[in-house]
Amino acid sequence: MTTAKIPPPEGRIAPPDHIRHVIFITGAAAMGGFLFGYDSSVINGAVQAIRERYDIGSLALAQVIAIALIGSAIGAAVAGRIADRIGRIRCMRISSVLFTISAVGSALPFDIYDLAFWRIIGGFAIGMASVIGPAYIAEVAPAAYRGRFGSFQQGAIVLGIALSQLVNYGILQIADGDQRGDIAGLEAWQWMLGVMVLPAILYGVLSFAIPESPRYLISVGRREQARAVLAEVENRDVDLDARVAEIGLAMRREHKSTFRDLLNGRNFLPIVWVGIGLSAFQQLVGINVAFYYSATLWQSVGINPSSSFFYSFTTSIVNIIGTVIAIALVDRVGRKPLAIVGSCGMTVALSLEAWAFSAKLVNGKLPNTEGTTALIAAHVFVLFFALSWGVIVWVLLGEMFPNTIRAAALGVAASAQWIANYAITASFPSLSADWSLSGTYIIYACFAALSLPFVLKFVKETRGKTLEEMG
Repeated sequence: MTTAKIPPPEGRIAPPDHIRHVIFITGAAAMGGFLFGYDSSVINGAVQAIRERYDIGSLALAQVIAIALIGSAIGAAVAGRIADRIGRIRCMRISSVLFTISAVGSALPFDIYDLAFWRIIGGFAIGMASVIGPAYIAEVAPAAYRGRFGSFQQGAIVLGIALSQLVNYGILQIADGDQRGDIAGLEAWQWMLGVMVLPAILYGVLSFAIPESPRYLISVGRREQARAVLAEVENRDVDLDARVAEIGLAMRREHKSTFRDLLNGRNFLPIVWVGIGLSAFQQLVGINVAFYYSATLWQSVGINPSSSFFYSFTTSIVNIIGTVIAIALVDRVGRKPLAIVGSCGMTVALSLEAWAFSAKLVNGKLPNTEGTTALIAAHVFVLFFALSWGVIVWVLLGEMFPNTIRAAALGVAASAQWIANYAITASFPSLSADWSLSGTYIIYACFAALSLPFVLKFVKETRGKTLEEMG
């Protein structure tokens, strides 16, 4: 006697039979995002120590902090082509090795130029991870759940950011609050940068426990292996042979994407410009100022070093909360509504920060009202970013492009993101210290406001569509 399958309640979609396995696969792939977040943010705890040890000014310091983003842009630009040639999994392993080497080199630099070199290597790994993670997850996740699984990338990024701040805070306490304090023969900031070697190795180990992307396997003629992978991630009632045939047919109609494929005449295809715009706006609102410079920022307005590190950590916790909200909503309400809500919330929060920082310091501190407003607004800004643009951009970049240009287009969009990130990161110390902290936040608020009409006019909803439908 057989038991009929009970259909899911109206309005809900039955989960894949292998949901736990899919969660493990996507979680392991998202370790690249964790390293992306950790490596990007860990420098926050070392900024002042690097300035003092190497006796450099704001401009040179900004270049050392931001130079990793140049490596990230290069890594993102080439990752898609590398992944198409050797596979997504091997690309992850290369990234793991580069993360590991960068962590060791950054912790033991000979001089400031050596530190900058190792940060470029780490940046290259970040760029690769920023492309491979979303692409791989989009290719293995069932369409109905791809938004939530795609959100794992951003979830891992914010966990990496939070853990880096927690580790930095713990190391600072061991060093009695001194970033240059001695711990077993090394300065505290060196330990902060070196600890990343542990998750970097874990990322490489996990890459041996997950399957290759079925779309890559089909592209190189390994259809039986692709079928086996699809059997691991799809519902049992899915016709696997038909699914393999569908993907194969789509691939026969296309060829490997190159930079030339992104061009329509002499201009980028419109969808590529949308991807570039999404990437740029995600960074131009100044989100990474909150993670690269927050400890230094709060100290500049009179908050003591220990408290400034604590506020950096609480901001990271808010980042996690916002990301969890986004993961819960992205497949229910869609990508576009979340982006709209986020743009509105960020504009208000950044405007309040700009107002608060316009106050004159009293005894080196912001007045109580403005100081409290700045702290609350900073946390609200991160919350609205995390529940919207922080997640939906990575989800959209992984799924919005047609199969014919996905790898190349994602690489171009991710490169644009890193270039915008570099522009914000490299300019903040000079803008805030030599020009106006309030004026700097007005600029970020303007970009947040401009992101709203951009979404309304150019961004299309992708919720519930298969990757083959994106063409």
